[in-house]
Amino acid sequence: MPSPFHLVAPPAVPPLDPAFRPAVLANRAFRREVVDSGVAEPLALVLERSDGAISRYDTVVFAETHPRAGANLDYVERLVKFLLWQRGGWRLTVGGPASIGQHLRRVYAPDGQRRFDYHFMGEQVYQQPFTVVSCAFDAAPAAREVGQPLGRHLDGCRIGFDLGASDLKISAVIDGEAVFSEEIVWEPVEQTDPAYHYERIVAALRLAQPKMPRLDAIGGSSAGVYVDNRPMVASLFRGIPPERFDEIRTMFLRIREEFGVPLEIVNDGDVTALAGAMSLEADGVLGIAMGSSEAAGYVDIEGKITGWLNELAFAPVDYNPDAPVDEWSGDRGTGALYFSQQCVFRLAPQVGIDLPDGATKAEKLKHVQRYLEDGHPGATDIWRTIGVYLGYSLAHYADFYDLRHVLILGRVTSGRGGPLILEGAREILATEFPELAGTASIQLPDEKSRRVGQSIAAASLPAISAG
Repeated sequence: MPSPFHLVAPPAVPPLDPAFRPAVLANRAFRREVVDSGVAEPLALVLERSDGAISRYDTVVFAETHPRAGANLDYVERLVKFLLWQRGGWRLTVGGPASIGQHLRRVYAPDGQRRFDYHFMGEQVYQQPFTVVSCAFDAAPAAREVGQPLGRHLDGCRIGFDLGASDLKISAVIDGEAVFSEEIVWEPVEQTDPAYHYERIVAALRLAQPKMPRLDAIGGSSAGVYVDNRPMVASLFRGIPPERFDEIRTMFLRIREEFGVPLEIVNDGDVTALAGAMSLEADGVLGIAMGSSEAAGYVDIEGKITGWLNELAFAPVDYNPDAPVDEWSGDRGTGALYFSQQCVFRLAPQVGIDLPDGATKAEKLKHVQRYLEDGHPGATDIWRTIGVYLGYSLAHYADFYDLRHVLILGRVTSGRGGPLILEGAREILATEFPELAGTASIQLPDEKSRRVGQSIAAASLPAISAG
């Protein structure tokens, strides 16, 4: 039986994905239909995090007595999925029609359709059971957001690193200027021994250390959720057996002891946004790094980070019921499959580009990028497709973020790819979302910053104590 939640075909069709159904078009069409019905009911979705911070998102849905009330369920479930990975939370309060809260309790349950999200947000990130509670709209808690400054310390001799799934980027930085940068290929996801990660990271730090007269601080970024320099969960370390994960959780504390200087490591999305804010000398920045996955982060209009997860790799952007499935979360149409090398690998066979057997992910991406640089029409269509994806998805993101600037970076944007993505996204915004095009700029950093800007920004994370 088809979903009562109507999907909308985009006016601009991605060259290699005619079945793409942008989340933003479906959501906006639904809200228009609700308002036009004359019986709209308010709905509040409230997420509480362990630090006491509360995020709230208000929308409208059909009254429960309306013939189209069944469409509420798909619409709200996709909203909750996005909000969970954008903002994080262990308790979801649903302020509105009781049927919606009941549905979400069934879906986000230990054996429900979103059991991955239930276990991830509850047990792994916030270390308490994920809970869905219902109440009247007027009884829903108010927002209580907590912002804090991040990084921008440029004094002294620092090392910055960025841990990706296919390469480890390292930079030596003196008073804000990079004097050495290197990209080191590694394969962390497949590893089962925590010693592999420790030894590779330490070796990279030792490579950068002699490039400076001394070492004052170390800053790093990595995919995953970090609390006080401890990885709580991260896809990079998914191969580590649970009984040995404490060795990963204490890894950066031990590295800090070994080098004897301040060390800070945070989620790569936050550092992506920091890199964008530093590059643009502006705030209200959404940074999107297209590498082994999609890393995103946000610096608000006051120049602070929000404490949100900003894990947009797992947030849905395509509502096509046959959209590709993320191998880790089991959900369809999520950002990692549209804004990363995973997208390139997914589309390459459609244009007759075979990926080399036995190659690393970094080597496979370079293989396809060589076709792009040579002007191969199919390879060009891959990056044009990503550009269309990005245009519609930025309009979707703008429903959840106050966007003034968007900076895209990462290995997928290197060479001709970045300008192609940028051109496609700008065209979508200009023709279909002119109000957003007029208030938010999309930019690429220069080639060097696209490839190593993340590790340079990471170097600015720790403060150096006086004396």
